[in-house]
Amino acid sequence: MTSFIAALLAPVVGVLLYIWLHNRPSTIRAIDAVVLWILPVLVAFHVLPHAWAERHVAPLIAVLLGAGVLYAIEKISRSLARHTDDLAIVLGVLSIAVHALLEGGALTPATASAPFAVAVILHRVAVGLLIWWLLEPRHGVAAAMAGVGAILVATTIGFAAGTEILPDGHGAIELYQAFVAGSLLHVVFHQGRRDHRHD
Repeated sequence: MTSFIAALLAPVVGVLLYIWLHNRPSTIRAIDAVVLWILPVLVAFHVLPHAWAERHVAPLIAVLLGAGVLYAIEKISRSLARHTDDLAIVLGVLSIAVHALLEGGALTPATASAPFAVAVILHRVAVGLLIWWLLEPRHGVAAAMAGVGAILVATTIGFAAGTEILPDGHGAIELYQAFVAGSLLHVVFHQGRRDHRHD
């Protein structure tokens, strides 16, 4: 239960960290730079272990496709660029919520080891910061709160359902998350910083 509560608090800590640092003029650029590191690390954390365990490159290809599809759409039509970014962000939050659902199921006392719980808690601080960084400057506080709230709700549902919610084989879920991760990489590196207010 302690791990579950900590997993719920971790994204909120990430949001508070973002707000605290972003309100300091000297750290605004640093926050943007940190996010540019956080997302690739999260992608690696979610995608690479599955690719390594299953001995195939499909998740890595899905990441490249996720980034490449958005790039191609933007080259075809500049007017669609903003819409593709917003779609990628929505899909990204949904993907993170799916992952949070599975993590919630794996955080039950009978299955969660201490190292796993610590890893989940630490990376969720980064997840909270990332979601706020993506949503709040573009769509306001309410949208950002909804994004973080979706992670908390998904975690709670997963924890309540327990291990029954964990699939025996979730290759399709992994590929979906890898594809969305690639699209988010594109948004962050090519579009995300343009929308951030550095007042």
